[in-house]
Amino acid sequence: MDLIFSALAPVFLIIALGAVLRRILLKDAAHWAALEKLTYFVLFPALLMVSAVKADLSKVNVLAVGGALIGSVVALSGLILLVHRPLIAALAADGPAFTSLFQGAVRWNTYIVLAVAGGLYGAAGITIAALALVAMIPVVNVISVLVLASFSGRHPPTFAYVAEQLARNPYIWACAAGAALNATHFPVPGVLLEFGDILGRASLALGLLVVGGGLVLDRLARPRPIVLASLGLKLLVKPAIALLLALAFGLSGTELIVVAITAAVPSAPNGYVLARQMGGDAPLLAEILTLQIVAAAFTLPVVVAVAKLLA
Repeated sequence: MDLIFSALAPVFLIIALGAVLRRILLKDAAHWAALEKLTYFVLFPALLMVSAVKADLSKVNVLAVGGALIGSVVALSGLILLVHRPLIAALAADGPAFTSLFQGAVRWNTYIVLAVAGGLYGAAGITIAALALVAMIPVVNVISVLVLASFSGRHPPTFAYVAEQLARNPYIWACAAGAALNATHFPVPGVLLEFGDILGRASLALGLLVVGGGLVLDRLARPRPIVLASLGLKLLVKPAIALLLALAFGLSGTELIVVAITAAVPSAPNGYVLARQMGGDAPLLAEILTLQIVAAAFTLPVVVAVAKLLA
């Protein structure tokens, strides 16, 4: 419990700092737009590429771990899309709000996964979490771009528009490039890895500050039904799906538990930046991200305990 709290508390505090900075120091919206673009196009892609390059996958059951994680994303995405019409009607939501519910449910916070998995299992936990990053992020981003293109209402979801958005998504390219370098064992100079690592670490703080800057604080005290729905899907339904798939793939021990952790952590701040770029309801997603961090302090220990029993 202490380990999970120590991983969640700094994330929450950085979001809170972003909310304070937006109201006291950086009041100009142009400042936040610049931070969003820097995070989206440079900093977080650097984190993805370096993590993919450095991941040692030789001691991990790649197919089973990757299958369970990708399967959980695809299964939950399919479930949400299958019931999207009654869900939108029941929650009195529009298209952009639905995209925020969707991203809040399917994404995962890299920082928290690495902190919890590394704290519990050291290098072995971080290696499995790195595989989760390489496996899930391209899939999550492709699906998120498709959903945003279809429901945001900014542009007609034509094939040409969706293809353009996928081609412009730096997260997909960063994961693909890092995975290719890893698979081919291409000798990347250490100085470039350190350069990318420094940029990547900066992305975690800036991404969370941007989320805090987008908060509408008076809504946090009275969360809307759509926020609670996204919390339930992300923190309860997705871990249950991931655990079932992990057991079906024959996973046990550390691999099973890290799969559960990856599915059960709060959603990722990079989804907020994507929502801003593609016309989603970014303030709603900021609310979802913030409240998920608070709720995960209670749900994540339960998921980890269940995973340990099953492992």
